[in-house]
Amino acid sequence: MTEGQPLIFNIHRLAMDDGPGLRSTVFFKGCPLSCDWCHNPEAMKTGAEVAFFPKLCLGCGACEKACPEGAIEPERAERLIRARCTGCGRCAEVCPSTALRLVGIYYPVQDLVSLLLRDRIYYQVSGGGVTFSGGEPTLHLDYLETVLATLRSEGIHAAIQTCGYFPVEAFVERILPLVDLVFFDLKLYNPEDHARLTGRDNSMIFDSFTRLTLEAREKIIPRIPLVPGRTATRDNLQALASFVNDHGYGRCDLKTYNPGGLGKRLVIGMSVPVDLPESLMDVKREDELREFFAQSLAGEEVCRAEYFFQQEGSSRRVDKRRKGEEPCRSIFIMR
Repeated sequence: MTEGQPLIFNIHRLAMDDGPGLRSTVFFKGCPLSCDWCHNPEAMKTGAEVAFFPKLCLGCGACEKACPEGAIEPERAERLIRARCTGCGRCAEVCPSTALRLVGIYYPVQDLVSLLLRDRIYYQVSGGGVTFSGGEPTLHLDYLETVLATLRSEGIHAAIQTCGYFPVEAFVERILPLVDLVFFDLKLYNPEDHARLTGRDNSMIFDSFTRLTLEAREKIIPRIPLVPGRTATRDNLQALASFVNDHGYGRCDLKTYNPGGLGKRLVIGMSVPVDLPESLMDVKREDELREFFAQSLAGEEVCRAEYFFQQEGSSRRVDKRRKGEEPCRSIFIMR
């Protein structure tokens, strides 16, 4: 692996909640934001990392012998001295129980495309395709453009999930013509709150959203995560409803809070925010917020909190919470 190459930490095959039909979702490492509620915290850094699952550790010591940096100390509860770890993955290669796992693998473009095309038949029969997520896929613009162009030449439907923090002119010129859908996250309306909770203000994000709606409104699907104590407040939802309404949207996708990221933070050595709940939001409270948001759209098409994809005259609901299932959680790629 060469430094600077885009890394992928998961490829979720046959995904049903990342766009229409059955899809392969490709998760890139690297994100310009640092949301503490992120359900993919392993995607924040661009470089490879080692995840440690202590309950799987056998205490064999093979990792200590394999590490060239002296970053393993078996007597430590966390085993890894992360300040020394370079993410080379040698410890994970020799770990017999997969207690140590490398997070982030480079795929040459053709290798990735070949892997994604294995499920072509599922895309065709279900009206599905490939979704690029992360992290933030647009951090790897050259690589992403090449993969998208190759998939388009194969007739594969493509979607992208983005935080919106990207150079919009480059996106419009190079990426937008190659995708069929753009799931665009809108988190916090207040710029000070956005900077405090994500590490960046939202001026670039809102500018990008405005430009994309002018260029290809039909491709853009706004999304808002319902995060307790962060985004899921009436003031924030009302302000975002007004913003979405002003851009001509009468509905959007409200995303259920996923606490799965809290446990992931621990295995990659990150601290866990003490004020974020470890369970799903109360259903009654969530429904109240969804109804409030719908009412705030004031006369526009009602947002029902789940996005309905029209397929041959029918609709498929993409809200597993309403079916009593847990939200989909990504997993670590294991070498």
